[in-house]
Amino acid sequence: MVKILNRRKFIKTSAVAGTAALMTPKTLFSSTESKRIKLGFIGTGLRGQWMVHLTTKYPEVSIPAICDIDKNMIASTLKILKKSGRNEPRVYSNGDEDYINMVKNENLDAVYIATPWEWHHPMAIESMKNGIHVGTEVPAALTVQDCWDLVNTSERTGMHCMIMENVNYRRDVMAVLNMVRKGLFGEILHCQGGYQHDLRHVKFNDGLQPYGGGVEFGEKGFSEAKWRTQHSIDRNGDLYPTHGLGPMSNVLDLNRGNKMQFLTSFATQARGLNKYIKDNGGNDHPNSKIKFKCGDIITTTIKCHNGQTIVLSHDTNNPRPYSLNFRVQGTKGIWQKDNRSIYLEGLSPESHVWESEDSYLKEYDHPLWKKFESKAKGSGHGGMDFFVLRDFINSIKNKTRPPIDVYDAASLSVISPLSEKSIRLGSAAVKIPDFTRGRWKNKKPTFGKILEL
Repeated sequence: MVKILNRRKFIKTSAVAGTAALMTPKTLFSSTESKRIKLGFIGTGLRGQWMVHLTTKYPEVSIPAICDIDKNMIASTLKILKKSGRNEPRVYSNGDEDYINMVKNENLDAVYIATPWEWHHPMAIESMKNGIHVGTEVPAALTVQDCWDLVNTSERTGMHCMIMENVNYRRDVMAVLNMVRKGLFGEILHCQGGYQHDLRHVKFNDGLQPYGGGVEFGEKGFSEAKWRTQHSIDRNGDLYPTHGLGPMSNVLDLNRGNKMQFLTSFATQARGLNKYIKDNGGNDHPNSKIKFKCGDIITTTIKCHNGQTIVLSHDTNNPRPYSLNFRVQGTKGIWQKDNRSIYLEGLSPESHVWESEDSYLKEYDHPLWKKFESKAKGSGHGGMDFFVLRDFINSIKNKTRPPIDVYDAASLSVISPLSEKSIRLGSAAVKIPDFTRGRWKNKKPTFGKILEL
């Protein structure tokens, strides 16, 4: 175990420790009371609390049970539910595995998992085995075998596992997806995405971090440094690929007429976190001796069955502005988010000159955003959280497969362990499993379909 020690003035840290479509009878609604969707929450940190808060806006959804090992986080969640006029849920907080008792004892339709990454897979598996649908924060699993485990368990039980990738619902990327489907970019050739976010202050802080959802829930003492930093110590690969890959998977119809075939990954030196420690705590600070395995910048290139390429970037350990590095390029034009720019041959006013994306994003605003803009306002992450939760609840209520399903959960998540493998093998090409077992050939794109709740 590596111990990251506290200091008062600079880096306050925590200890870093080493499909079937059919529903089972548990999900059928047999009475007036049971027609309410019963959604439990596993993990009530800041992310979990925010999603609890958003769920209280759905009168057809009850929250009969919550689970967390942190008493302060439980207390904050109970305050949220009380303030919204909801009944107090049963609380499961007796150790790391009390979630097993919750999914076995509670008559739940679904659970929302918002815990540290390594817990997503076992909690999803246990829930599905008990006849409960799953919505899990990203990533859904950390190993190739665990990704297969999610797929196999979902298929065997008939329970769905939706990866709650909210960036798929970003307003700009959905507008660009709308443009792609209308043919404005021609045939798509290449996409880029990534997670480029300076997280040094998150990886070394044991105080409350402001939450991006817009409301700072919780008590003092919460920090992702309790678990997130260890991944940078132990692993060398793209630790967080789904924000960049998720939206581009819709552009490229991955798992729905297209698939990823193989990847290669490259890592730079690991320098940024040690430099941050020394710059703020001095060369003699105990944390300065930590050896971080994860390269500061991870670059992954993916080849698709239909010919396209994808480049993913992971960059969280150095000073930089936030960017998801989106780029969509086709035979008729190109969009680059960092420049907020676009060029479409025959439509852009000047040849070979970028123009602003603004008028296009407005003209091709996705129908979902046009319809639900007022409801999405203030829901967190620019409105994305409203849409991802809406689709999850919608799939449970209407007994339909979620638009981001278990095959997507596996395909998006598997990039992490495969990038680690590629780097370990000297940036060799690594095959990407077909989690659909060939069904991608006949599956049709469903993301962005408008359904009423």
